[in-house]
Amino acid sequence: MIDKKGVDEVIDILAPDAFYKEAHQHIFEAIFTLFENSEPVDLLTVSTQLKKNAKLEQSGGDFYLISLTQKVSSSAHIEFHARIILQKFIQRSLIKISNEIIEDAYDETKDVFDLLDTAESKLYEVTQGNIKKSSETAQDLVIQAKKKIEEISNKEGLSGIPTGFTKLDKLTSGWQPSDLIIVAARPGMGKTALTLSMARNIAVDQNVPVAFFSLEMASVQLIMRLISSETGLSSEKLRTGKLEKHEWEQLNVKVKS
Repeated sequence: MIDKKGVDEVIDILAPDAFYKEAHQHIFEAIFTLFENSEPVDLLTVSTQLKKNAKLEQSGGDFYLISLTQKVSSSAHIEFHARIILQKFIQRSLIKISNEIIEDAYDETKDVFDLLDTAESKLYEVTQGNIKKSSETAQDLVIQAKKKIEEISNKEGLSGIPTGFTKLDKLTSGWQPSDLIIVAARPGMGKTALTLSMARNIAVDQNVPVAFFSLEMASVQLIMRLISSETGLSSEKLRTGKLEKHEWEQLNVKVKS
């Protein structure tokens, strides 16, 4: 309330329920409403908004608002202080959830897997509710873009991670950080084989860690495909295990466990 610009720095960090005292929750809610409506935030406007919300008395009245502004001389470290409030709120939330989990765990009538789902859901809510929704100005982004262009100009080869497919890499300059790449085709057209090959090239040739998830095939099946590709042995022979002596040697040479 003593610095109009201070609201910009904390509005994406805090929510009303981050405050422990109910009075402070009402006050921040009034500040948030003013900010959302692009109205000035000061002692008078906050007091007026609290009156509109019928929460002025619950917030301690005008005298309490004045006393709050007198407790700090500037907003120089407002973001740091906001993060302290957020940290304490998360700690309180975790304590509350932990106590609820312990209480439910002692209840023999409750299914243990339901308890796991509930615990995971509650912890996820805490995580999602406290991720900062940051924003950047066009000026900041222009500076970042120019810096990125300069880095690329000084780099030989592709700017991203090569997939091992030359024509594709030429079009994309390799996979770029934060990109979401969707490979779409009819069933049986080789989507898994293509993406597995890319994953292999990136992991082996570029030495970049790769995580591969499949909702269709088991992990061992995926590895069998990779082994088939690396050794030149047919998938059928690997599935049946009917390998000749020289094929076993080929397998052991090409694939190190």
